[in-house]
Order: sequence, then structure tokens, then C-alpha cells
Amino acid sequence: METTVLKRFAQAARRTLTEQVAARVNLVLMAQSAARREAPQALAELEKEIKEHGQHAIIEKVAYTWFNRFCALRFMDVNGYNSIRMVSPLAEQTQPEILAEAKMGHIDERIVPQQAIQQKIYALLEGRLPSHTPEQEAYRLLLVAACNYWQPAMPFMFERIADYTELLMPDDLLSSNSILTATREAMTAEACQDVEVIGWLYQFYISEKKD
Repeated sequence: METTVLKRFAQAARRTLTEQVAARVNLVLMAQSAARREAPQALAELEKEIKEHGQHAIIEKVAYTWFNRFCALRFMDVNGYNSIRMVSPLAEQTQPEILAEAKMGHIDERIVPQQAIQQKIYALLEGRLPSHTPEQEAYRLLLVAACNYWQPAMPFMFERIADYTELLMPDDLLSSNSILTATREAMTAEACQDVEVIGWLYQFYISEKKD
């Protein structure tokens, strides 16, 4: 397997995700942040973890958590393990299939069993819930649900994420410059035929840290 593209992607992804997670940390820790009103328990957990382990360690941990999940979901999309594509679009489309389906009024209740979350997603997409980035917010909810859906079957890959990990998910997941776009471009259908691709990506990701 040609690994040059994977190495370049993994090392760039580590830098990108570290920067984006750090930006989220700074944002949610602000005195007047929305997180203090909307997710006080998650924020308290984050502040506790930072106090115990240091901010840099938490940023690195969360950045790798999302890198691992994005790559795993892409691998599963390409190989047909997901009933609906979680991070990949269908042919001739640009947004992940799970979001495109939600925009058409279809949410798989096996993936998003909570009625309250389903209704929040629909309210965002239909403009009934104010948001500067409704599609981003709706997709974040879908993505967290997708990760938790796989947790019982694959706990080694999808351990249930802490509330603050969800809070620190990168903001941009849908643009042409997003980490998910880069993930799809590097993890081609051909690359994903090799089961070792996830292991290679891990090695390249941590090699950036060592370098």
C-alpha cells in the first residue's frame, strides 16, 4: 500500500485537530460562553480534567479521539459497515449521507434513539431553532450519535465519549477545507481495502508528535 499520502494526511491532521480543539477549549472556558449556560456539567468535567492533567494533555487526548473516530467511520463507510454513510457523501453529493437524509426528514432511530435529539436536529435544519450554523450543529449531534451507536459492538474503537469531548469537537466538519474532507481525500476507496490502513494512520499520527 502506498503510504505517502496517508502519512502526510495524518501528520497534518494532528496539527489541525490540535489547533481546532485548542480553539474550542479557549472558547468554552470563557466567562460568558454558551457552554456555561447550555452544558455546565460537561464544562465542570473539562475544568476538573484540565486541573488534574493540564490543558495541553487534554487537548492532545481529545484531538486524537476525534481523529480516531473520523478515520474509523470513513473506513466503515467505504466498506459498507454503516447502513448509512456517517462521514461520506453519496456519489454526486457533497454532504455526509446521514446529514443529507436528515435534511429530507429521515433519521434512523437505531442511530438516534432519543426523541429529544431527533427533534432538536429537525428544529435546527428547519430553522425553528436559532443558530448561526444550523447544519453544523445538526451534524455534530448526528456524529456523536453515530459514535455512541457503535460503542457496544466496538468498545475498543468507540468507547463512550465524555461530555466534554463532544463539547470540544472541531467546529468545521462540512466545508471543503474541513478535517473530514481531508480524511475522505486521503482514505480513498482503494486505501480502505487494506485493513491495516487504520494502524498506519495511528503510527503516522504519533510520529508527528515524536518529530
